[in-house]
Amino acid sequence: MAEKEPMVYMRVIETEGEKIVAICDEELLGKRFDEGDVVLYVDPKFYGGSLVPISVAIMEASDATIINMVGERIVQAAINAGLVHPQAVLRVGGVPHAQVIKMPW
Repeated sequence: MAEKEPMVYMRVIETEGEKIVAICDEELLGKRFDEGDVVLYVDPKFYGGSLVPISVAIMEASDATIINMVGERIVQAAINAGLVHPQAVLRVGGVPHAQVIKMPW
């Protein structure tokens, strides 16, 4: 039997020619992570869109102009898909966080 694909929360915002995709691993929604003075709050208002398979989130993120993601599974999937360079990943409270901004030039 095939292993069930991991689920992530994804919110897509399209405004003024930009496509912003916010994604977090399912279990991280609503959680807060601290590291020194840095706080990462996985705000349901920003990340809490639809619960989707990780492959759907990667497909949606592939043509986004801005991607914001939190969690081991989604960040690793984005690295595997070539959307994020491994050295661009930050960790806050041990949790990976990555942001991508695609410039038009």
